[in-house]
Amino acid sequence: MSETTPVDERYYQLLLELQALDFVLVELTLYLDTHSNDFDALQQFNQISEQRWKIACEFEESYGPLLQFGLSYSRYPWQWNDTPWPWQV
Repeated sequence: MSETTPVDERYYQLLLELQALDFVLVELTLYLDTHSNDFDALQQFNQISEQRWKIACEFEESYGPLLQFGLSYSRYPWQWNDTPWPWQV
């Protein structure tokens, strides 16, 4: 394992944004499970999903993959041994 890689303030800002968006998406998912015909909620879910995707792409472009098992790409050299990992902060 490599030494801890220093990160800047933007790293933490993007992670915080992703956490907030993930929270909203979980809540909207639960709501839509029981209100599947709520067009406004579904529209909001799709907008937040798109926003989350854009921020996740920005994070991964700057700091490396968020997910494993083929759900995120890794640049060369292999980035999974670069820390801190998103779940460590």
